[in-house]
Amino acid sequence: MRQALGLAARARGRAAPNPMVGSVIARNGKVIARGYHHRAGEAHGEVDALQKLDMRAPGATVYVTLEPCNHTGRTGPCSEALIAAGVKRVVCGMLDPNPRVAGGGVERLRAAGIVVETGVLEAECRALNEAWIHFITTGRPLVTLKAALTLDGRLAARGGDSRWVSGEESRLEAHRLRDQADAILVGARTVEKDDPQLTTRLPNGKGKDPQRVILDGKLSLRANAKAVPGAWIFATKEAPERPELSLRGAEVVRVRGKDGRVDLRAMLEVLAKRGITSLLVEGGGEVHGQLIEAGLADRVALFLAPKLIGAGGVPFLNVPGPQKMASAFQLTGVSTRRLGDDIFVTGAVAQPDRNKA
Repeated sequence: MRQALGLAARARGRAAPNPMVGSVIARNGKVIARGYHHRAGEAHGEVDALQKLDMRAPGATVYVTLEPCNHTGRTGPCSEALIAAGVKRVVCGMLDPNPRVAGGGVERLRAAGIVVETGVLEAECRALNEAWIHFITTGRPLVTLKAALTLDGRLAARGGDSRWVSGEESRLEAHRLRDQADAILVGARTVEKDDPQLTTRLPNGKGKDPQRVILDGKLSLRANAKAVPGAWIFATKEAPERPELSLRGAEVVRVRGKDGRVDLRAMLEVLAKRGITSLLVEGGGEVHGQLIEAGLADRVALFLAPKLIGAGGVPFLNVPGPQKMASAFQLTGVSTRRLGDDIFVTGAVAQPDRNKA
């Protein structure tokens, strides 16, 4: 199963809106085929492995990170492919939370006389597909707030300068995060101030560019910004027409809003309908703050640099926040890692108890 997990992870940031799935086929204690789901529309992990055996694996054991599907989508049911291949045993890392599957794959295999074992390295399998599980169960992408901060929590100096808060190793890791995300979001003020490309730049020209998303409720963004081509620009339904944005390759997506601000929940629902399972939010402070106060931020990825700016700097969460410490946003499952002189902190956002505010 650990081999299957490693195979599945090769598709990180490339399988959406499908899950990452890896599979290993063994017979008589020897691995005879390996496979994984490369991207949506292509063979699922089990079938990718079976194809290396001409779809025949009599008497074999199949290890797969996720319950085989039992429905027809872009591809046929994996459960039927396994039955036709003549496998004897299937070991699943976890059951599929998708209501279209929900144990149906396991039931179909057992009905065909195949021995099925579930829950092997389940925690690792669930962690692998955290974003997809969230997407399937909530109808929204997993939202990660990413930022490079000084130790006193500032994104930029008083004059707005943010180059560079973090060190080179942190910036490289930030591009790895982009490579693994389905989409990247920034607010219009960040685009105006920094004019970012929002692309992935890994060594040797490697990396996948996430879908660019710009939050611009009033649609005031200048059309020649570097991030505009190919971007989805979310605006309110009342925002003015801006045909020059479309001429530069952007798509304006209008959703409900109030006081010139986009309804963030509506935006996330639209992104999910477009197959975005993971969203990396790179600012600015108001966007971060609005998402976390709305209960829509799921994780943080923070690069803490050994620098101090002071009260005049731009805060990571540019919102008033709670009045009492008991109502602070708590992180769970926190992990830390040194990146040069910086500290990389990740964790899940737990919602505060509003009764203690």
